Amino acid sequence: MSGKVVRIERVSPRDGVAEEPEWSPKNYCLADPKSGAEKHHVKNAVFVRTLNKAAALVSAGYSLRMTGQNKRASLVPPKSLRIVRD
Repeated sequence: MSGKVVRIERVSPRDGVAEEPEWSPKNYCLADPKSGAEKHHVKNAVFVRTLNKAAALVSAGYSLRMTGQNKRASLVPPKSLRIVRD
């Protein structure tokens, strides 16, 4: 795959509401699959500044924290995400 990442979207958004990667003061938040059942803990979070870096980690099996309008952020596994490139 080549091209700049323009967005990462959830394949099946909750309640049909579009979701996008959550941007926080620490940037995009991902979780290493090696952390197992504790991957959602803050101590295991991995932060990146760009969608390209986030997409590379999602492709490597990392989960990505996603949010939508009036939706609490949740950690979404890579199999449930679609990477859109230009």
